[in-house]
Amino acid sequence: MTNQGDIGTGRVQPVIIPRPEHAISRGSISPGALKVLYRLKDAGFQSYLVGGGVRDLLLGREPKDFDVGTNATPDEIKALFRNCRLIGRRFRLAHVRFGQDIIEVATFRARHDSDTDAIDDELRAHAENGRILRDNVYGTLDDDVWRRDFTVNALYYDIKDFSVVDYVGGLDDLKGGMLRLIGDPEQRYREDPVRMLRAVRFAAKLGFRIHADSEACLHELGHLLRDIPPARLFEEILKLFLGGNAVGTFELLRHYDLFQYLFPLTEEALGHEEQGFPITFVLRALENTDGRLAEDKPVTPAFLFAALLWEPMRLQAQQLREQGATPIEAAQIAGNRVTAEQVQVSSLPKRFSLPMREIWNLQARFERRRGKAPYRLLEHPRFRAAYDFLLLRAEVGEEDAELAQWWTDFQTLNADERASMVPAAQKKSGRRRRPRRRRSAAPVDG
Repeated sequence: MTNQGDIGTGRVQPVIIPRPEHAISRGSISPGALKVLYRLKDAGFQSYLVGGGVRDLLLGREPKDFDVGTNATPDEIKALFRNCRLIGRRFRLAHVRFGQDIIEVATFRARHDSDTDAIDDELRAHAENGRILRDNVYGTLDDDVWRRDFTVNALYYDIKDFSVVDYVGGLDDLKGGMLRLIGDPEQRYREDPVRMLRAVRFAAKLGFRIHADSEACLHELGHLLRDIPPARLFEEILKLFLGGNAVGTFELLRHYDLFQYLFPLTEEALGHEEQGFPITFVLRALENTDGRLAEDKPVTPAFLFAALLWEPMRLQAQQLREQGATPIEAAQIAGNRVTAEQVQVSSLPKRFSLPMREIWNLQARFERRRGKAPYRLLEHPRFRAAYDFLLLRAEVGEEDAELAQWWTDFQTLNADERASMVPAAQKKSGRRRRPRRRRSAAPVDG
């Protein structure tokens, strides 16, 4: 067993787990990954299945993807595979495509230790806070293992003899349900603050405990996430909340005070709300997302962001309505404001932000059940998503359950039955209607 005290301090001899002593079978590895592994081996290169794929196979799970590590350079990999594309600036990677299956192949990386002679000082670039800026330095398998984040992600499956190579005690941590950073936790988090989000994501996904040393810094270094580009944070948010463990991830993010760096407006709204509706709504929306993923139903980032940003949007819209704006005007203005602030933290492409705001804007239109309004709303391309959103609001008591039931019935009835519902709704709408507030002199979007 590898001495944990040696992790990150120098080279150690790996533990080799032979094929009879582990559970990985080539039958569980995708055909594309096997083709890449064998072709690299046959060409004389080292060839290993690495990372999460090895971890999941050892846990008896089905990996979502397979990554390969090799001592072949990106250009050498590309020369072996016609179906290969090189990507990345910080570190060049090879993507080898087999139909819809993409195998990511990475050249072994060198360590950033000051005593590593293989790294030229000009190539080893760090920001003042310790974050790695350039990483395009190649090394050996012995180097590569120390550059990985967690011990359970630093296991290598050798296609040459089907053994598992463990330098850092990853197999022991896997058996113990422990998530442990390789090396000094503070240094590793400073090198790449996104590792804090990965720690939360893997802990929620695997049901693992975060080792005390790796956990201690999470409460203190969250502010480093402010330095991460919005586009990268957007991708990390999708991984956090669209991986099938959104509820557990959300709870851990808030426990470690990290959620505020992803959704600052939402965190502020949740922190000041006393009734409990917001937190209940968010949790219910995330449960819905997890449930749909478990049933292989489609999910969209537009709905996810609509739910996570709903409370700050709702509060701002409420203020605007008190100033005299109509419900639809208030939703549009508040939606613009909240979206503009959120994109300063994480990117939100228009293909998601526009439908998100449509989901918000349509909520007020559900109140209009007179004349042709219900029929027009039913034909709206975003009706279904907005209706699902309405149901979530009704479930947590934020919206009238009778309204949600009315729209549920309206969809399922035939044309004659729908026609009979609309006049009945006119009476109810008349009773619910309130006098319109007089507009204030100040512009609502000022």
